[in-house]
Amino acid sequence: MANYEVTHFDDIEAVACPCGWARRAFAGPDNSVATLHIVEAQADSRAHYHKHHTEFYLVLAGEGHLELDGKLIPVRPLSTVMIKPFCRHRAVGKLRFVNVCVPPFDPADEWFD
Repeated sequence: MANYEVTHFDDIEAVACPCGWARRAFAGPDNSVATLHIVEAQADSRAHYHKHHTEFYLVLAGEGHLELDGKLIPVRPLSTVMIKPFCRHRAVGKLRFVNVCVPPFDPADEWFD
């Protein structure tokens, strides 16, 4: 068995998420490290938080804001943000970003007030 895994985001089906649409790489049950997502944020994203996940965002395209614990933070291409557990967050505006989720994304760890 290889010590690496290769995937192509254009082969991964997009799924609905609180921010819009996400393609999630390395989301298999044999991965306990992290998942890598490409997210297409919609203007009406929904605030949520995670109890166990830390997320790292790298904005690829668009300009807007991230709402982090009620504070609007302006972001643009190449902005990076670390979102720790229990931080309520959402994208405001149309943004495309990479999201690294540590540990791997688990839909059971999405919480809404």
